[in-house]
Amino acid sequence: MTQVISRPVATPAAPPLTPAHGRLRRLGPGRAIPGGRLAGPLLIVAAWSAASAAGVLDDRILPAPWTIWHTTTDLISSGRLQDNLLTSLQRAGLGFTFGLTAGLVLALISGLSRTGEALVDGPVQLKRSIPSLGLIPLMILWLGIGEGFKVVIIALGVAIPIYINTHVSLIGIDRRYVELAEVLRLSRTRFLRSVVFPAALPGFLTGLRLAVTGSWLSLVVIEQINATSGIGYMMYQAQNYGQSDIIIVGLIVYGVFGLASDALVRMIGKRVLSWQQTLGS
Repeated sequence: MTQVISRPVATPAAPPLTPAHGRLRRLGPGRAIPGGRLAGPLLIVAAWSAASAAGVLDDRILPAPWTIWHTTTDLISSGRLQDNLLTSLQRAGLGFTFGLTAGLVLALISGLSRTGEALVDGPVQLKRSIPSLGLIPLMILWLGIGEGFKVVIIALGVAIPIYINTHVSLIGIDRRYVELAEVLRLSRTRFLRSVVFPAALPGFLTGLRLAVTGSWLSLVVIEQINATSGIGYMMYQAQNYGQSDIIIVGLIVYGVFGLASDALVRMIGKRVLSWQQTLGS
């Protein structure tokens, strides 16, 4: 019996796309729009202005943008806004510095050592489930009502996102990189410097963005508790006198500085991670 061997039929290759076939369909988000992140806030201000001019918004509840502008200029001319802002920036800066240092050190201890992970990760995850603002009464008992407890609360709000994101990046490095480093007989120091730290950098920068936001969120609350200066204190005093325009000014100051600090971290991230090719870039 003759055995018949069937040969696979070759499938013709698809012709390459040329200009004759039309433009290629782009699936990415497109080019970045210069100043595009300001479009949303400007749209909100425009809608706010239109509603105020039409009389839809009660000026006693939400003052018009031009009223807020006049209030801001009055606060600046009297020096009240600058003095309180300087105090707030000092608190935020100290708390952010301590929190950043603590979160980064703990992440390195936990992410580079199994023993460190066993000792550090559990307590940090436990703290993560406890809101930092819920520790305010205890911190006041321990540290008093001075600046100490305010800085500690901000630091706790900063340390957790720094730790979580950096730790996840450190332990999430592809195992194949470790095997390649072992084949190349890299020293541990060179392995950390050339492979581990660059791979963990995106996670650290993500945590840094969250930490910057967390520092301002904590500052909003603690400056309204046993404070004698700061933007939050200015807003609390305005609440007692029914000055909603000053409260709005304080919120805008928090928002502007939070947006500016986040933009600064993003700019640093783009420069540091210029080697990455992502949709965002």
